[in-house]
Amino acid sequence: MKVIPVIDVLDNVVVHAVRGNRKEYQPLSSVFVASVNPLEVATVFKSQGFSSLYLADLDAILKNKPHFGLYACLVQMGFDLMVDAGVADLETVMQLRRCGVSKIIIGTETLHSTCFVKEVIQQIGAEHVIVSLDLKAGKVLVHPRFNGSTDVFELLKEFQDMGVSEFILLDLSRVGSNEGVNLELLKQVLTILTADDVCCGGGVYVGGGVRGVDDLLSLNKCGVLGVLLATSLHLGEITCSTLTQMGLLF
Repeated sequence: MKVIPVIDVLDNVVVHAVRGNRKEYQPLSSVFVASVNPLEVATVFKSQGFSSLYLADLDAILKNKPHFGLYACLVQMGFDLMVDAGVADLETVMQLRRCGVSKIIIGTETLHSTCFVKEVIQQIGAEHVIVSLDLKAGKVLVHPRFNGSTDVFELLKEFQDMGVSEFILLDLSRVGSNEGVNLELLKQVLTILTADDVCCGGGVYVGGGVRGVDDLLSLNKCGVLGVLLATSLHLGEITCSTLTQMGLLF
């Protein structure tokens, strides 16, 4: 299991994401880093030993204004970069790849059609695609024009059949909440993914609600691929030294 720090960018600054209520997001306040500049925050993460980074570009998701220059700079810094830019067309996907983004996140929240996922895989390969199952209040968030199932397990199986091997289980209602992870749902998802020995139990990243070391130990025991962290890092509840001791910082 790998711990991956998250940077949420809105109006060109890093913000503190809480429960998916984006109109209420405020500039980041952190014991970990003083700046709200995305590159400066990323520099601190890099100096602490993080090699991967998850960027939620809310300017792209909400305003269709992707920060392509920022993506390229983060890649040049040496990050294995995962980006959610609310992609809805192949040209944007290709621009992300040209910037060096290694994992393009396709979230159900901004997805119009499941066919788009298949098209992206055909263009850039499944190894560069992660589907984010975006949840809020126990329900899958989808675009108003989405034409598929809104059942998390049906969607999971459909994407799996397309060749998607990596998923994010992102519970927006728990992001920044310090409430803990929905382990019951996670275990159900892992059971589906391992039924045909497709993902070997390691195809899921978890985001939202992680409180501290005990949660990390539980998730590691479940066999997840990685954990996306923001609030617990910035509050100092999980430290880099602890992650190093646990063998989760690499």
